[in-house]
Amino acid sequence: MDFMLLIQLILAAVAGAVVYTLIGVAPGTDETAVLAPVTLAIVLAGVNPMVVLCFFMSAIVAKKLTDSIPVAVAGIPGGVMAAPMVEHAVQLKALGLADSSIRKMASGSVIGTLVAVPLSLLLARALIPLGPVISKHAGIIFFFGAIFLALMAKEKIISLISILPFGILIIALRHFYWGIGVVPRERTPFISFFLAITIGPMIYNLLEVAVSSKRREMERAEGKLIELAPDQPVTGRVPNPFKILNSQERVSSILGSILGTATFFMSPVGMTIFIGEIFSSRIKDTAKKAAVAISTMDAITNATYIAGVLIPLIALGVPLSPMALGPANPLFNAPPVLTLENNLHHILSFANISFATIVGALIALAITYPITIKYSRPICLFVFRRIPHESLLAMFFTLVMILAFMDAGLVGMIGVILLAMVAGMINRWGVNYGVQFMILYAAPWMINTFFAR
Repeated sequence: MDFMLLIQLILAAVAGAVVYTLIGVAPGTDETAVLAPVTLAIVLAGVNPMVVLCFFMSAIVAKKLTDSIPVAVAGIPGGVMAAPMVEHAVQLKALGLADSSIRKMASGSVIGTLVAVPLSLLLARALIPLGPVISKHAGIIFFFGAIFLALMAKEKIISLISILPFGILIIALRHFYWGIGVVPRERTPFISFFLAITIGPMIYNLLEVAVSSKRREMERAEGKLIELAPDQPVTGRVPNPFKILNSQERVSSILGSILGTATFFMSPVGMTIFIGEIFSSRIKDTAKKAAVAISTMDAITNATYIAGVLIPLIALGVPLSPMALGPANPLFNAPPVLTLENNLHHILSFANISFATIVGALIALAITYPITIKYSRPICLFVFRRIPHESLLAMFFTLVMILAFMDAGLVGMIGVILLAMVAGMINRWGVNYGVQFMILYAAPWMINTFFAR
C-alpha cells in the first residue's frame, strides 16, 4: 500500500474520531442527519474512496461510543440509538452508579465493534455470490423492502399507504427538474431528495413554528436544570473493557453483537430494544438488570450499524439495510461521483474495504474509549454549556442546502424544502427513515411497473 494513502487513512480516522466524539455527546443528534451530509460532502469533494470509508467507520464507532455519555450523566440520549438505554441508565444514576453506567456502556460498544467487524466481513464474503442476482433485481427488492419495513414499523397502515404516493412525488419532482431544464435528462436527481428525507423531521418542526395555531399549542417552559451525576474520575490506566463487565454482561454483549450483526437488515433501534430486553428480562435485581441491559444494548447498536454498512457494501453493492439507506447511503450513491452501478462495492476490493474498516474502527476505539472512560463528565459539561444544539442543527442544515444547490441549483433547494415538508409530516405520522429511503430507491421501478403506458 502507498505510504501517503496510509497517512491519509490515519488522518481521516483521527478526524472522524475527534469530531464525532464531540457530536456524539450533543443531545438528540440523529445519526442520519449528522453523518450522511458530511460523508456526502467528502465523497463529492473527490476524496479517495478508502479514505472516505475509513473516516466513516471511525466516525460511526466514535459516535456510538460517546452518545451514551449524556444518557448516563443526565438521562438525555446523545443520539436516536441511545434512547432505548435511557430508562436503565436513569435507574443506575438514581442508585449512584452513573460512573459505572458510562464504563459498562462504553465497554459494550467496544465489544460490539470487536465482534461486528470480523463477523460482518465473514458474512459479507459468504454472501458475495448472491450480489449479482440481488443487484439485477434491485428495483423489486427495494419495493418489497419498503413493504417489509412498513410492516415492521409501529404505524403499519400509514407506512403502507405512503409507499405509492411518496414514490409518485419523488418521480414527479425529477420530471419537473428535467422539464424546466435545471437538471439535464441524462442525469438523475438524487442528492437533494436524499437530503430532503434526512432533514424532513427538522424542517417540519421548524415550519410548525410559523403556524400560529400550532405555535400557541406548543409547550413553553423556562430553562431546564440538568443535574449531572457526582464526579468520580478515573485515575491511572484506562480499565480493560472485558474486565469492567462481569461474566454475564460479557456473554450477553457478545451474543447480542452476534445477533445484531446477523440481523443487519432489520431496524437497529428495534433490534436493540428486542435483544437487549431478552437478555435482561429475567434478572430481578434492578441494578444488575440495568447493567446487563445497557452493556448489551450498546454492543448491539455498534454491531447493527457496522454490519448494516459492511455487508451490503461488500456483498451486494446496493443499500439493503436501514443503516445503508440512511447514514451510509453516500457510500453507495452520491452522483455523479458514486452511483448504484459504480460505488465502493465496485471500486474497492474486499481487502481494501477490510483494511480501511479495521484502521478506522481501531483508531476510533483507541482515541474515543479512553476519552469516554476518563473525561466523560468534562466533555458533557463542555458540550452542554458551550455548544448549543441549535448551532449543530444550523450547521447541518446549511451543509444540506449547499449540497442541494450543487444538485439542482436554487430549484433544488426549494425542492428539498418541499420534499422535506412531506417527509417530515409522514415521519411524524410514523413512517420512519427506513421506509422513506426504500421508497426513494423503489420509486422508478414502481412507476414503470404500475403506471407506465
